[in-house]
Amino acid sequence: MDYRAVERAILDRGVEWKFEPTLDRIAALLDLLGSPQRAYPVVHIAGTNGKTSTARMVEVLLRERNLRVGRFTSPHLVSMRERICVDGEPLSEERFAEAYAEIAAFVELNDSTGRRIQFFELLTAMAFAVFADTPVDVAVIETGMGGSWDATNVADGQVAVITPISLDHTERLGPDVATIAGEKAGIIKAGSTAILAQQELEAAEVLMRHAADVGAVVAREGLEFGVLGREIAMGGQLLSLRGLKGVYEDVFLPLYGAHQAGNAVTALAAVEALTGGDDPLDVELVRQAFAQVSSPGRLEVVRREPTVVVDAAHNPGGMVATLDGLHEAFDFAKVIGVVAVMRDKDVSTILDLLEPVFDEIIVTRNSSPRSMPPEELGALAEGFFGPDRVHVVERLDDAIDRGIAIADAEGEFSGTGVLITGSVITAGDARFLLKADGR
Repeated sequence: MDYRAVERAILDRGVEWKFEPTLDRIAALLDLLGSPQRAYPVVHIAGTNGKTSTARMVEVLLRERNLRVGRFTSPHLVSMRERICVDGEPLSEERFAEAYAEIAAFVELNDSTGRRIQFFELLTAMAFAVFADTPVDVAVIETGMGGSWDATNVADGQVAVITPISLDHTERLGPDVATIAGEKAGIIKAGSTAILAQQELEAAEVLMRHAADVGAVVAREGLEFGVLGREIAMGGQLLSLRGLKGVYEDVFLPLYGAHQAGNAVTALAAVEALTGGDDPLDVELVRQAFAQVSSPGRLEVVRREPTVVVDAAHNPGGMVATLDGLHEAFDFAKVIGVVAVMRDKDVSTILDLLEPVFDEIIVTRNSSPRSMPPEELGALAEGFFGPDRVHVVERLDDAIDRGIAIADAEGEFSGTGVLITGSVITAGDARFLLKADGR
């Protein structure tokens, strides 16, 4: 099978957001495959926001130590191949198709028992198998949703990282932060080290209680590790970080926002915990690693004159971080927003957060069938922005053109920027349309 046929076969397994929460199917399949998830140490990452950025930072720190690293993240921005990376690069189309072919017979055997493997489970099994076959020295694994019953939780992370928790996927994970934290705490296993990013009190209490119950060692941002200082720098920020084993000064991070500084020190603590011993990491190694970090679709500048920024924020917690970073790093006098969101998100709160920032908002749809129809989103937006500041555009490409045209009309020296946001899918679609990867 070629890559496109494999893509279709995986998509035929259903959609990512509809699944029956259980580990039985994936566990049975991985047993047939010889438990590849046990062939290497795992850094397991859960949380509401910041998981992918943190995973990429953990990966680059480990690779700078001359380790071979596998990274599994989700969802993808443009290509399904982005989810499974080795040596910092997505699998080629040929290798991705091979990885599917290598486990396809076992998947069919598992299906025959009445436990049909679902979309995310299949990708998870492919990743674990690829990492064992490579082989990698360490796997950095991001949960898809939740923790306890997420398909990735068949692996036992030597280090479990919990990024900031807030309300999202409430229909699946629970109605409040404490309940959601209880689900995400499930990746913290006996004998592991739990690295906890800054959390709301209700979440922190749940996470600490679970860690104590299973006998995990805990390190918390703001107590055992943290950001000592940061300054805005050209193209990013200059950080002073206190890890678990030492202080790391003059660390340049080519990403914007206080949330990315928090992700950086969380990743640093995770790598320190994984390496063991009492000695700090080499500070020059840390500097070289962080200087290479990228996180596509996270306050990413994809065009100049006018400046167009793409961000994947898709829930209120993520949007707060995005807008804080936008205000801090970009000196925009006016901001034109292009927004497409999923209809199952807290759209009203997102619009309420955007209203003080956007001078005008262009509402549209992205390529997902879950995308809220533009007319419906526009009607909601008018309740916050008023009808004169809202533009309803059916297609994302036309919406981006409208946003750029409005910014251009303000004049070259007006300081007007465009922010495209509302979903990971929106960010991925916008990057594709604007050829942010040089396509």
